[in-house]
Amino acid sequence: MKQIDHARLDQVVLDARKAADARAEGYREKALKLYPWICGRCAREFTHANLRELTVHHRDHNHDNNPSDGSNWELLCLYCHDNEHQKQIEADRGHTDARTGRGGGATHNPFATLQSLLKDKK
Repeated sequence: MKQIDHARLDQVVLDARKAADARAEGYREKALKLYPWICGRCAREFTHANLRELTVHHRDHNHDNNPSDGSNWELLCLYCHDNEHQKQIEADRGHTDARTGRGGGATHNPFATLQSLLKDKK
């Protein structure tokens, strides 16, 4: 059985996290300078006091795609950012909206047979 070098593995993970944090800090600072501190979905406004709750969302979901003009970024609050990623997860799994054919939304229609039930009563 092959022996795992836990110290080396821990160092690799630590280095990867540091690199990701440094990359994120760079584009986050740029995005906060480019855009007003408002959530792009719910329009919640942010100040220095709650700025930590405003995130940078990558429109194409590629965290390595960081053009300096900010064209791949939008500022979203924590809640809208989580919702955006949940929609992406559901779309990747093939979940679609029955009405639009796009991802998101419920597929169950509790009133599907209501019209026929009302006709039977007459």
